[in-house]
Amino acid sequence: MRSNGRRRVMLAGSAVAAAGLLLTACSSNGSSSSSSSDTGSSSPSASLSAECQPYADYMGHDGTTVTMFGSILSPESDSLEKSWADFSKCTGITIQYEGTNEFESQLPVRVQGGQAPDLAIIPQPGLLARLAASAKPAPQAVSDNVDKYWAAGWKGYATVDGKFYGAPMSANMKSFVWYSPKMFSDKGYQVPSTWDDMMKLSDTIANNGDGIKPWCGGIGSGTATGWPATDWLEEIVMRNSGPDVYDQWVNHDVKFDSPQIKDAMGILEKWMKNPNYVNGGYGDVSSIATTTFQDAGLPILKGQCYMLQQASFYAAQWPDGTKVGPDGDVWAFYLPQMNDKYGVPVEGGGEFLTAFADRPEVQAVQTYLSTPEWATSRVKVASGWVSANNGVPADAYTSPIDQLSAKYLTDPKATFRFDASDLMPAAVGAGEEWSQFTSWFAGTTSTDAMLKAIDAAWPTS
Repeated sequence: MRSNGRRRVMLAGSAVAAAGLLLTACSSNGSSSSSSSDTGSSSPSASLSAECQPYADYMGHDGTTVTMFGSILSPESDSLEKSWADFSKCTGITIQYEGTNEFESQLPVRVQGGQAPDLAIIPQPGLLARLAASAKPAPQAVSDNVDKYWAAGWKGYATVDGKFYGAPMSANMKSFVWYSPKMFSDKGYQVPSTWDDMMKLSDTIANNGDGIKPWCGGIGSGTATGWPATDWLEEIVMRNSGPDVYDQWVNHDVKFDSPQIKDAMGILEKWMKNPNYVNGGYGDVSSIATTTFQDAGLPILKGQCYMLQQASFYAAQWPDGTKVGPDGDVWAFYLPQMNDKYGVPVEGGGEFLTAFADRPEVQAVQTYLSTPEWATSRVKVASGWVSANNGVPADAYTSPIDQLSAKYLTDPKATFRFDASDLMPAAVGAGEEWSQFTSWFAGTTSTDAMLKAIDAAWPTS
């Protein structure tokens, strides 16, 4: 993802299995419609089966292929492909998806080399802004859908110099701590309601004599290695200094080498660089730098650590058969507030479907993926996936973690902010900050040197 997830970087993606399926497969009498509207899609036809009627407006592109590139990998990419399988079958548009854990570095290379995908799922508004000159503004239908179905702030994340480039695909709740309800119950531990309570619980676990660490963690993610650590810092800045400082930090009005960010780094050091607290199941503090984020929480299932701070989308990483719920093998609680001054701080992220081609079939896919109908289809096949599209029926979310995520993402008392490093220029938020955090956890750089280096990477124009 990060995401992103944000970096939702898992295993290798593949092309849609619907390749080569024809429009006639969805026609009740073997005929197909070929008339096109202004967007290149065909008019509804009485010959269409009930299964294909919902896709009538996107037809007229039979036998075409649309390439899509992203950081979403298996198993999550499997459900992504399932979510548009009926659309692909009925319209005859093959969506050829490719996922990689080197997305952030590979997408600019492909764009600059003239090998851009038709569509890219970009989790960082900063990266989108960097590539906007090569991207295509979104069709009016996509813009209209975003105006209708998303809160106003979301459109701004994909708008550069007044031009809108893509609808959000997902929203994720980052402010969670995963844990084992059984381990907590067996020891009589309570879910902490404040940051101080969480640190006291961590001390209790560290000192209980069984050798099990309170926390496990990992920031490995291919060329995106380091991103989970940026989330940890962002969560602290939101809780410790508040949303105004957070916004100033995103704009570099508050520097990394400022008292507020240094203070947050000190809190992070006492938490995730504390040798008494981490890294359960993997080794010492430095193992966080080499443990992948996908594997980071697995020691919870083995009784080797108690907690992992990670987003809602981590639900996709638990092995098949893992029960996720309040009485399950794993569950999540809200990462607690530090004080009452800033409401309920909630950090989230999302992904934006951006086009680098404007062929009619590309616009058809981009438009369909901005609808509540597609978002609902994705929800139904992807536990752990949440949309900010308010056209998705509430009862479509059947997973407990999705319901919990939606609760916080829609809480009127919540103080929501988009992931800061995703909003920063790509050279910083998806570049120097990741590498510096990796070195920091590996023990090869100091806090002061790290913060100065990130500030130095900030573009001057």
